[in-house]
This record gives sequence, structure tokens and C-alpha cells, in this order.
Amino acid sequence: MRCVRHPDVETNLTCGKCGDPICPKCMVQTPVGARCPKCANLRKLPVFEVPATYYLRAVAAGLVSAGALGAVWAFIPFAGFFVLIIGAALGFAVGEAISYSVNRKRGRGLQVIAGVSVLVAFIVRGILEYGVDFQAMFTSVYGVIALAIGLVVAVSRFYR
Repeated sequence: MRCVRHPDVETNLTCGKCGDPICPKCMVQTPVGARCPKCANLRKLPVFEVPATYYLRAVAAGLVSAGALGAVWAFIPFAGFFVLIIGAALGFAVGEAISYSVNRKRGRGLQVIAGVSVLVAFIVRGILEYGVDFQAMFTSVYGVIALAIGLVVAVSRFYR
């Protein structure tokens, strides 16, 4: 017998459902035996299937929470090491706001939205604290490290 998808490969393996000959490259191992890709009916897990409306909800939740938290961050009087803790808390809060708005879904698109939202919070904080001087905003070592920590915390919330 020859594989249905790869006619140059000889095989003795057949799909457990439809009976078509399949080669080891095509075979999908399922709990009920070897199946062809057509019969295996592979799908993503429901937690990774994010509809377009959820992306809109995630953008709205991310921008609203980032704007509010960035404004609050500008008026917190701590400096130095405490800025790192504030950055982590900001990343967690933005990630949770987005996650809650999309019913705890996950995926690469939501990671991007979370990362951009934390960056927006950092920019809002910088504008309120330094004005429109972007150079001063990004030369604060603790501030940039806090941004990196916030990005990692927010993005890791939606990791696969």
C-alpha cells in the first residue's frame, strides 16, 4: 500500500477510522489509535481560541488600566528599589485586568496587548513626572528596570 498523502512512501499502517493508508509522517496518535490528519480532527484548546471581540475587550481593558495605573504611579513618592516592586505590581495588575476581560484566555496576541499596555503605563507615568522629555524618562535606570519587570510579569500571564 502507498500513503494517501505521500504516494512515494510504502506503508502497512491504516487510519483506524476511515481505513486510508498513512505513513508515519502523516499519522496522528490519538487515545483510540492511529488516525489520518483528516480523521484526527485536531483543534486548539478552547483557552487558546480567542475571538476578535475579545481582542477589542483586551485592548480596552489594557489601555484603561494602564492609563489609570500609570497616572497613579507618577504620584507615588517612593524611589530606588521600591520602583522595581511597583513595576512588578503594575505588570501584574495590567495582566490581570486584561485576563479578566477576556475570560482567562491565553495567546500570543494577548501577550502583545499586555506588553504594549505596560509600555503605555510607563509613558503615562513619564509624561506626568517629566513632561514630554522622553530622554529623561528612559535614562532612569530603576525606571527602565521596573518597565522590564512589569513587561515580563504582564506578558507571562498569557504564556502558553
